[in-house]
Amino acid sequence: MKITQLSVFMENKPGQLSHPCRVLGEAGVSILCLSLADTTQFGILRLIVKDWQKAKAVLEQAGCVVRVTEVVAVSVADAPGSLAKLLEHLEQASINVEYIYAYSDRTTLIFRFEQPDAAIQTLESKGFEVIRGRDLLG
Repeated sequence: MKITQLSVFMENKPGQLSHPCRVLGEAGVSILCLSLADTTQFGILRLIVKDWQKAKAVLEQAGCVVRVTEVVAVSVADAPGSLAKLLEHLEQASINVEYIYAYSDRTTLIFRFEQPDAAIQTLESKGFEVIRGRDLLG
């Protein structure tokens, strides 16, 4: 149910984003989903890839600082208010959303929760489809 995500830390300056993307491409690792967040001095590139162990190894060999975290992919109806309804259920269960980004292939959102197992249980009990890693990763 949980999916492994890689976070790559980099300086916020021109050319930094292409480096990890090039390294992964040269290693034959496809990026399925990504998100980039920045501050004035650094950025965090969050990645979902098919082979996270290989991706982590080649990124670290290339000098990147990589952190591994678990995220949850949830299918959300393509209708007004669907995300609000999902978030209300999490709020009622006192589950904090640390961040969220969309997976472009379908109406799937990637969440990082403080309590991923509790979030999965809450969402499934309310009828939301939590995507298994193997289903998202192909």
